[in-house]
Amino acid sequence: MRRAIFPGSFDPLTLGHHDIIMRGITLFDEIIIAIGKNADKKYMFNLEQRISFIEEAFKDVPSISVKSYVGLTVDFCKKEEANFILRGLRNPGDFEFEKAIAHTNRKLSEIETVFLLTSSGKSYISSSIVRDVIRNGGDYTGLVPDSVRK
Repeated sequence: MRRAIFPGSFDPLTLGHHDIIMRGITLFDEIIIAIGKNADKKYMFNLEQRISFIEEAFKDVPSISVKSYVGLTVDFCKKEEANFILRGLRNPGDFEFEKAIAHTNRKLSEIETVFLLTSSGKSYISSSIVRDVIRNGGDYTGLVPDSVRK
């Protein structure tokens, strides 16, 4: 069983996330979308809303599930018996940041990180940009899946 964890805050789920997950499921038998809880972070959407967005977006894909966790991602991977971490890359800055995390995770465990490049038409989308558009009353519908638009 090739099980991957796709960690993030998903505040909110974007079309960029959706792209990585749908392409990732062709590589793995199962993907667990893992919402990390960070007490120091102020979220626009509460945990229940974020879980609902994700569950609705992937309701027709039984090999994709969503769970929340606290602590190190590698510890969550071990708990869920996942041997891979899936991450999306939008730009060179993402690569440098994610590379450091992947090396640290590899030092802490035997878990491999697999990177997928976000599709070119979605590489500009980030949750922080979506939140800013929402806060300022802009049209965010082309940036998120239907489940977030409702």
